[in-house]
Amino acid sequence: MKKLLEGIVKFRQGDFENHKELFMGLKEGQNPHTLFISCSDSRIDPNMITKTLPGELFIIRNIANIVPPYRETAEYVATTSAIEYAVLNLGVENIIVCGHSNCGGCAACLKPIDSLNNLPHTKKWLELSYPIRDKVMSEVGEEYPEIREWMMEQGNVVEQLKHLLTYPYIKEKVCAGSLKLSGWHYIIETGEIFIYNKESQEFLLANGRN
Repeated sequence: MKKLLEGIVKFRQGDFENHKELFMGLKEGQNPHTLFISCSDSRIDPNMITKTLPGELFIIRNIANIVPPYRETAEYVATTSAIEYAVLNLGVENIIVCGHSNCGGCAACLKPIDSLNNLPHTKKWLELSYPIRDKVMSEVGEEYPEIREWMMEQGNVVEQLKHLLTYPYIKEKVCAGSLKLSGWHYIIETGEIFIYNKESQEFLLANGRN
């Protein structure tokens, strides 16, 4: 807690002062250009990896960057309501689903189902990625854990892009050309970001060194 308290003092004295006009403008409201859906993993910092400032990204974070398929429900749905707000109220122009290397959620999907019995809500949430898990496990033997992990993380991103298109208002805007969807795979240890190419159905390196 001491580190956090020291941090808020440094923020007020440093970053806030350097961007004072920006923050003054933001008090009137927000106009983000992108909805960024990423994992809750503490190693992922959407603003850092995209070099964006406050007000540019509307961010949703959850375990394994999952998007539940669209459904009308009276339940409390955090991710679904945030997507709705970003697209219909804020009018974002882009939606990015960003997975990452060494994802604990994806790794948990590849473990025996009963390994998450002590985390019942996490276990239920990850069921949304089981179609990808089943595909990976059927195509890659357990003697290749790194390949399984890589395929699970990337396949999970593609699956969430498909889920986004089950939202009627998203599909309508994508078809009209007013909204773009993108899938990213961020490699923590190298800083590389691979972006999904729909035509070739593969992830291509987007930020290689010149």
